[in-house]
Amino acid sequence: MKSTVMRVLKSKPTGLLFILFSLFFSRAAAQDDPVIMVVNGQPVPRSEFEYSYNKNNSEGVIDKKSVEEYVDLFINYKLKVFAALDARYDTLSSYKQEFAQYRDQQVLPMLVTDEDMEAEARKIYDQTVERIGPDGLIKTAHILIRADQQAPQAEWDKAKVRIDSIYQALKGGADFADLATRLSQDPGSARQGGELPFVQHGQFVKEYEDVAFKLQPGQMSEVVKSPFGYHIILMKERKMLEPFAEHHDAILRFMEQRNMRDQIAQQKVAQQVEASNGALTMQQLMTQKADSLSKTDMDLRYLIQEYHDGLLLYEISNALVWDKAAKDEAGLAAYFAAHRANYGWDEPRFKGMAYHVKTKADVKAVKNCVKKLPFDQWAEALRSTFNADSVIRIRVEKGIFKKGDHPYIDKVVFKKDTVVKALADYPIDAHYGKLLKKGPEDYTDVRGLVVADYQEQLEKEWVAELRRRYTFQVNQNVLQTVNNH
Repeated sequence: MKSTVMRVLKSKPTGLLFILFSLFFSRAAAQDDPVIMVVNGQPVPRSEFEYSYNKNNSEGVIDKKSVEEYVDLFINYKLKVFAALDARYDTLSSYKQEFAQYRDQQVLPMLVTDEDMEAEARKIYDQTVERIGPDGLIKTAHILIRADQQAPQAEWDKAKVRIDSIYQALKGGADFADLATRLSQDPGSARQGGELPFVQHGQFVKEYEDVAFKLQPGQMSEVVKSPFGYHIILMKERKMLEPFAEHHDAILRFMEQRNMRDQIAQQKVAQQVEASNGALTMQQLMTQKADSLSKTDMDLRYLIQEYHDGLLLYEISNALVWDKAAKDEAGLAAYFAAHRANYGWDEPRFKGMAYHVKTKADVKAVKNCVKKLPFDQWAEALRSTFNADSVIRIRVEKGIFKKGDHPYIDKVVFKKDTVVKALADYPIDAHYGKLLKKGPEDYTDVRGLVVADYQEQLEKEWVAELRRRYTFQVNQNVLQTVNNH
């Protein structure tokens, strides 16, 4: 057991203990963030308690606690974290990796300045201008008559006849948008009178692009063949990309949507690691960044601590309470035996199964298969005996049924006047099991409830042991100032 500075006191502390306690709190009282409690010899500032209290009692929280009610919960939380640290859960590689991941998710975006974002936005714009090239952007409309690339020549000939007739109509003065809307087999653009969005080189198939980029506004192509069929192309507009200022806000929105802030941060960190010439690893640098930012950003500091402590709490709680209770079959059986009265039923239950078979012989065969087996082994025994291959001989509904759960069980066990619908291909219905009138015969009948209650008992015993092992003391004067200073 650790050496400690103070014990939980119900009376006024005396002697050296009183002096030490006074030093903790008198030193803190002179600061803007006084110590609200000392747990295992470690002072807890009021701001940390307030952060936790306010986060767990915000709007929308159903079971809100008063400050006084929350104190014990917070102390228990701290005690569990100290227990996890003593057990060295923080040295596990799985824990380190998960904590670093959570921490870095918060820290990385903070490493990127507005200037970084502006520079990257300008870079994206300049690269776009370069990709567009001197030919700029074009907006075209087209009419498409489809022909599958693998189709026989007859289909292509038929499509060619149709596109030629449309072309002659356009040459004769027909409205392009009207014919595109009615006749084009590209439904997306047809709804827009054949119009396509502005594009740059490389966004059309080559056959279409080679013709389109040579047209001038208002000019219409002859019939163009592509892997999709036949096109008639109308040039609507040509332009160069607008100045950077006109695209500035849209580029920044695009960058945020693509989470580019993190990408920029990762690039900056990688550059700094490389510049250290082996003196720093990525994680060492991220730890330095997190520590530095946490000194001036209280919310970040406590959020990172929340990740740190919360992951430790999960690991140790799972080992000592949750997973332990779920796997401790002997402990569950003993707990059930000692608290059987808590699991009584207000009405009988049928523990067994309803099953459906094709032949009368299988009615008895099913019963013989399971009658000497524990209830939790029935399903596997039935599957391997009757449904092991591709032929499904029986259908089974197994469980603990109360009235209203199953129409066939209601009729044959609980003697209710229910309508039972026959199961197709399995005309013979049967059941097997026992009626439990007073309550479950075994903890496995109510396993979920027993596990939850057993976990609660283990939790209480653990907290009681932690409160004996570690020391803690609360400064009531500072407690009264929570959210009121």
